[in-house]
Amino acid sequence: MTPPASTYRIQFTPDFTFADAEAVVDYLDALGVGALYASPLLEAVPGSTHGYDVVDPTRAREELGGETGRQALGKALRRAGLGLVLDIVPNHMAVDDSPANPWWWDVLQRGEDSPYAGYFDVDRSAGPLLLPFAGSPEDEREHDHYRLVFWRRGNAELNYRRFFDITTLAGVRVEDPEVFDATHREVLRWVAAGDVTGLRVDHPDGLADPGGYVRRLKERAGCWLVVEKILGPDEALPASWPVDGTTGYDALREVCGVFVDPAGEPAITALAAELGVPVDFAAVERECRDLVARSILRAEVRRIAALVDHPDRAQAEDAVAQVMVAFPVYRSYLPEGWDAWRAAVAAATSPAARALDEQVRADPRGELATRVQQTSGMVVAKGTEDTAFYRYTRFVALNEVGGAPDRFGVPPAEFHARAAAREAGSPAAMTALSTHDTKRSEDVRARLAVLAELPDEFAAAVRRWSSAHPIDEPSLAALAWQSLVGAWPITAERMAAYLDKAAKEAKVRTTWVDHDEEFEAAVAAWPEQVLGGPVAGEVAEFVSRIAPHGWSNALGQKLLQLTAPGVPDVYQGTELWDLSLVDPDNRRPVDYAVRRGLLDRVRAGWLPAVDDSGAAKLLVVHRALALRRARPELFRGYRPLRAAGPAADHLVAFERSGLVAVATRLPVGLAEAGGWGDTELPLPPGRWTDVLTSRPAATRLADLLDHYPVALLVRGDR
Repeated sequence: MTPPASTYRIQFTPDFTFADAEAVVDYLDALGVGALYASPLLEAVPGSTHGYDVVDPTRAREELGGETGRQALGKALRRAGLGLVLDIVPNHMAVDDSPANPWWWDVLQRGEDSPYAGYFDVDRSAGPLLLPFAGSPEDEREHDHYRLVFWRRGNAELNYRRFFDITTLAGVRVEDPEVFDATHREVLRWVAAGDVTGLRVDHPDGLADPGGYVRRLKERAGCWLVVEKILGPDEALPASWPVDGTTGYDALREVCGVFVDPAGEPAITALAAELGVPVDFAAVERECRDLVARSILRAEVRRIAALVDHPDRAQAEDAVAQVMVAFPVYRSYLPEGWDAWRAAVAAATSPAARALDEQVRADPRGELATRVQQTSGMVVAKGTEDTAFYRYTRFVALNEVGGAPDRFGVPPAEFHARAAAREAGSPAAMTALSTHDTKRSEDVRARLAVLAELPDEFAAAVRRWSSAHPIDEPSLAALAWQSLVGAWPITAERMAAYLDKAAKEAKVRTTWVDHDEEFEAAVAAWPEQVLGGPVAGEVAEFVSRIAPHGWSNALGQKLLQLTAPGVPDVYQGTELWDLSLVDPDNRRPVDYAVRRGLLDRVRAGWLPAVDDSGAAKLLVVHRALALRRARPELFRGYRPLRAAGPAADHLVAFERSGLVAVATRLPVGLAEAGGWGDTELPLPPGRWTDVLTSRPAATRLADLLDHYPVALLVRGDR
């Protein structure tokens, strides 16, 4: 099937159902979207707000409207000419000690006699299935086929594979053809019927054989296929995978990074060091990964160590932990990816590392090699994204899924090189700026990028503010001030919820399981104290001065994402300014009535000002998406364009096939230099029109960008 022109991600919940989505299909069509991109739609835990906790993959979720509602939505999408991209969850299912998951419940009742006994990844050599769902040691019970034990025992004693450290999500053996068929039959029926035109695979790194899985899925589905694979900055997908690309976190780093001023790094780093924030990312990352491997993921490490042919179990466990901590990427895909494996082993000092290495090399498809690879991604994700990113808070605009906080921005030359490589190698890969999993929204990051141009001013402000309202943990304090500025205006309730999560993810003063109640209470009180005092006025004044520059960055990064190689996704609601933080903050309801009204005016010819309304962003999104859908031939090829003149470094631009995208970067420095002056952008031959303003394109940037800090040019008549 042909890839969609673009996607629009919708989070389905019991409060936003198939019927609610059906009601906005006409809006998505008018916006210019190519396909609705849906969160998981199979039967999930009652009340689930995300759908990744599937309990029955054989039917559409009843809380969303069931099969009838799903079919009605599909018909509405087809009438509008829109596709449906579906997020699927092959790695795990939701489990507990109740009948909610019929397959799991049958295993609990019948043990090895259950026809589903082989569906779940359980270590049968470790005795009865251990369920860590009891509230206290006194609540533990002995059953025929499982043991209900105190929940604290799970991280060390669990004998089934799980999704990260979530004991209510059990790993599924989708590598078994019978299990694959059972878990995919319904979704593949939707694909065959034409109701689903693309698939997004959640967490492929957790699978025993990701390559084999996507090959089977591509053969059976034959549709557009992307994988939620987090790539390192210099990592590529395995060449043997028949997929169209990733879900776009690699593009996110590149697009957002080009708006960060590298000249701000020394002052930003100096402020962090002054505040007591760690500034050696490699050391923080290593420490956090080691913490995760030896605590919340110890059960997984112990299970792997039991497979190592070494007489000292403690040494084997140490070797396994060390190797996974040292992985330069999330996981290798042996027998591909030996470089990553060799690098990880070389960093291990345990005496048992040699035995581990020899066994893996001897059988790279065996159980030991497989489990190390499945688990290394968990160690990296939990250690880096969910721990180190909350401790290394030097400049949190860089602390994003797929990001590289130690690389202070992305030079334009690198951005262009990677965009050209995407066009050459994976032109149908998804690109993204905000997702349901990002640590902060694209517009928060765009505003925070301004701070790299004003590091001394921001540092002085933070010193004043911190003296009035300190937080007794440096990394959290630095994160708090950056988040307050980035998400302003924000309620005390939202800010308190965010800081509570951030503190527990950082695992410095408190955690999700071992609480420091006094510290948590102080953190919870901080937002109200700040917002209720004189500092709030200073923050508001500071934000009012940097917000226009943040809007410039936001429009620039959005235009680049929507027009560069790849299939761009728009996360729900982000067609207007969205100043959300990490989930659940970024999953709040979207006001489509407001968006409809503004879109109607834009489509009628209104050219909104760049202001608080966000209508200027809606204009950019609408015009770019509509152009992609109507004239796909324009979005081929890639060639960087270079401005000429004193302000040339403040422009990033590229040409495709009869299309030119133009964006302003580093707007503070541009303003301080007096604007564009005589800087020009030499255009390829032909008559060019700015799609955003409907005006003939000028080569003098002061004229081309006098209304908006971005321009979208097409050759000839629109």
